[in-house]
Amino acid sequence: MYKLVYLTCSGPEQAQKIAEALVKEKLCACVNYFPITSVYYWKEKLEKNSEVGMLVKTTREMVEKIINRVKELHSYEVPAIFSLPMEEGNPDFLKWIKDSVQ
Repeated sequence: MYKLVYLTCSGPEQAQKIAEALVKEKLCACVNYFPITSVYYWKEKLEKNSEVGMLVKTTREMVEKIINRVKELHSYEVPAIFSLPMEEGNPDFLKWIKDSVQ
């Protein structure tokens, strides 16, 4: 029922914009974002960049809407976005997530 959506952004400004949109639109209860370093191949070239990782707390029903909304707001050609199940947790916290999303 509960999901953690992970994604990366180009920087803190983009992360803030996406986080605020997702929370204001009640697609999630909360977003945490933090600096990371990413190493990956893109268009046959090894890349190493500073990015911002994001953790989005939501419900299973909102994941597809979050993916679509992030793709609208994101600057990357292929943004990394995926969800993980939240199988156990503080019942009060999980209820807060449920109550926070529409």
